Amino acid sequence: MTSPPITAQAQTPAPQTTPVRGRRRLRRLSRRDIPVLVVLLGIPVLLDLALIWATTVASIGLSFTSYNGVTAIKWVGLRNYEQIFTIYLPFWTAVRNNLLWLGVLGLVATPLGLFFAVLLDKQIRFTRVYQSIFYMPVVLSLAVVGFIAQLIYSRDYGVLNSLLGRGSHPIDWLGDSKINIWAVLVAAVWRHAGYVMILYLAGLKAVDPALKEAAVIDGANERQTFFRVVFPTLRPINIIVVVITVIEALRAFDIVYAINSGRNGLELLSVLVTANIVGEASRIGFGSAIAVILLATSIGFVIAYLTQIIREDRQ
Repeated sequence: MTSPPITAQAQTPAPQTTPVRGRRRLRRLSRRDIPVLVVLLGIPVLLDLALIWATTVASIGLSFTSYNGVTAIKWVGLRNYEQIFTIYLPFWTAVRNNLLWLGVLGLVATPLGLFFAVLLDKQIRFTRVYQSIFYMPVVLSLAVVGFIAQLIYSRDYGVLNSLLGRGSHPIDWLGDSKINIWAVLVAAVWRHAGYVMILYLAGLKAVDPALKEAAVIDGANERQTFFRVVFPTLRPINIIVVVITVIEALRAFDIVYAINSGRNGLELLSVLVTANIVGEASRIGFGSAIAVILLATSIGFVIAYLTQIIREDRQ
């Protein structure tokens, strides 16, 4: 009995595979890649250094001078800062308004945005329509929001006075320093709530449904499920919202400047910087000192935010 013939496939030895060890080596950059890398990476870095960091360092340096754009730069040390904190009364009005701005955005606009996000997360009817309506103010710039506020609050031709029937005795919503800041804050809340809503809505979509189901099985009602299960999982979103709210309150400028150049009760720190540097006073050194104070206040929250993000990434 003869054995079956051995086929060619059987005679061919199996190819030996060698395991890949370590990471794949990166391909070296060719001569064509280097110019592209320089253009795509080098130009944005140079623009960032020139427009952001160089001007920041220049402002810090000018804050210790009496430079007015015409005469030679003269070193005055801490005199600008001393005058800001002692005899420059608009500064404390601006600080009060910025703190008020922060409080309203944090205690009114942020909870309102969270409330809208929770409602829209329930997939109610016409969710997309409501989401677009609430988010529409975010698309508009604050300057445009300021112009809209003028149409609403204007003493002579405003919509609000017409609705209230105050044609013969109109209320000067934007001219009265006791109420104009509150009128403007309504417009700011209208815009900021939509921004916060989108952030929280994205966070709610990422929550594991199994957590909600487990809470319901344990007997938790809807309110307990949200505050004890869902809301703690939104901690990264909460940090982002807090930092954004603080920065929005500190850099608020466009809306009040569009209304009345930030005067008559609408003074903000950013408005004082503009008024002193490019205004009639042309006190570049003094305005730079206010800008440095605003920068120091803002950068503290930014560093806290970045520290938290890096810590979570490491964990």
